Amino acid sequence: MGGDLLTLFLCGDVMLGRGVDQILPHPGDPALREGYIRDARAYVELAAALNGPVPCPAGFSWPWGDALEVLDEAAPAARVLNLETSITQYAGFAPEKEIHYRMNPANLPCLAAARPDVCVLANNHVLDFGRQGLADTLGALAGAGLQTAGAGADSDAARHPAIVSVAEGRRVLVFSFGMPSSGIPRAWAAAGDRSGVDFVAGPSPAAADEISGRVRQVKRPGDIAVASVHWGSNWGYHVSRSEDAFARGLLDGGVDVVHGHSSHHPRALEAYRGKLVIHGCGDFIDDYEGITGYEAYRDDLRLLFLVALDADTGRLHDIRIAPLQARRMRLRHASRQDTRWLKALLDRIGSGFRPCATEPDGALVLRPS
Repeated sequence: MGGDLLTLFLCGDVMLGRGVDQILPHPGDPALREGYIRDARAYVELAAALNGPVPCPAGFSWPWGDALEVLDEAAPAARVLNLETSITQYAGFAPEKEIHYRMNPANLPCLAAARPDVCVLANNHVLDFGRQGLADTLGALAGAGLQTAGAGADSDAARHPAIVSVAEGRRVLVFSFGMPSSGIPRAWAAAGDRSGVDFVAGPSPAAADEISGRVRQVKRPGDIAVASVHWGSNWGYHVSRSEDAFARGLLDGGVDVVHGHSSHHPRALEAYRGKLVIHGCGDFIDDYEGITGYEAYRDDLRLLFLVALDADTGRLHDIRIAPLQARRMRLRHASRQDTRWLKALLDRIGSGFRPCATEPDGALVLRPS
């Protein structure tokens, strides 16, 4: 392995709409069309009832909390997140959806606070307010200088990777696509004359080959290729054989990291032939605090992944994970007890790694075996 390392920040779902939007300086229309809750401010009340008052308005950086200091200290070469909300004031709720996430464009400084290099958009909420909402989202992000992948004005735009230039002429390529297992309606697929997301019908060998072919067309020596995929169920640790084979097929085909998301908690991680698969990063920022029913999965615990790769080969050196907890709609460092719980979980759901190590600062480290 060469000497130079390149570090990527990866995380799961960043949902800055609904209740989160309501605590920011410019809350949008709180109206919802959910079965039980019709006002987004109710999600703020749930969080406050559980863990204490939430400031309203909060500063733009409030939801990120301690994560921003972790990122500043790590100084990753590229920051990649799954942005799971539309950014619009359009009132046209997508009729086929039960849950809709929307952030006021005036609150975009909250997203910008984390300085993301790529916002992947091929998920099951980016068209919650239809194609007008998607157009507004793309326009708002472009206007803020934030790069996207996975959705666009047509299929070519949706399939085009985001390209991040890093040190010494290297690049990080981010391909974003989503599958129906995560709840993406097939009608949201981008087409030659229709906006939408890069929709992949399922984790088949043919799909892995097609995406790998796209990667090879763009990838140059020294590039790092990330396949960011929104897939799988919200709850549960099971990874199907087809999902496992799909991820491995991508790595065999030229991808360096598979960045999976959609589940509300972490799913399996694998070091495969020197490359990394994260089947599910878990949630990162949202307004789910106080929602009950799946406490055994500890959805309140959030993982900030810092993935160190050999810059020349893309091989995995290690994963440094900052354990965080959502409280009062803000990320804070997890307790020692919760960190131990996460350490045991990672040892259980990870494969191809040495036993998870705990650093003096509380970070968890996974190294390939």
